[in-house]
Amino acid sequence: MSLFPSLPETPSLGDVYKQFPQNVRPLLEYHDLLLRGDGPLSVAERELIAAFVSGLNACEFCFGAHKIYARAFGVDEALIDSLLVSVDTAPVDDKLKPILKYVAKLKDMPPKLTPADAKAVYEAGWSERALFDAVQVAALFNYMNRIIEGTGVTYDYSDNPPTQDDLEIKRNRSYTDYGRMIGVID
Repeated sequence: MSLFPSLPETPSLGDVYKQFPQNVRPLLEYHDLLLRGDGPLSVAERELIAAFVSGLNACEFCFGAHKIYARAFGVDEALIDSLLVSVDTAPVDDKLKPILKYVAKLKDMPPKLTPADAKAVYEAGWSERALFDAVQVAALFNYMNRIIEGTGVTYDYSDNPPTQDDLEIKRNRSYTDYGRMIGVID
């Protein structure tokens, strides 16, 4: 039995959105603004943060989905896996490490963030806007991970690896396009 009797036994995110469409439009519009809009962090870096936070939260659905999105924008999936072992030893640009450490601490111990955590981000060359965007991505994926886990959404991406065409679609499709595709946004 699923967590929500009105949903299928193994619901998809589309099933959840179709059953509860009331707030889907602004949520997907926010995804588009935050993850695809202009900003100091590249789309690849924002998708990397989404996957990283989802991995830290053990949300397999979002972790798998955003590893694929990050890959679509040029990030090696093995890099994301290595970040979950250690940000310090992962083969990621040193400039990005303070941001990743900041969002990891934000996920685990938000009250323990200090000016030194922010200072490390700024000393790496990032602006306050970049840090705020990273905080927003981390917050969005903490939220989305709870939506996914709380409604029982699952999907095994290892059983369905993306093709090059799938990656091209992900590069060119907005989150609101997904809402239109599943029929919850006009």
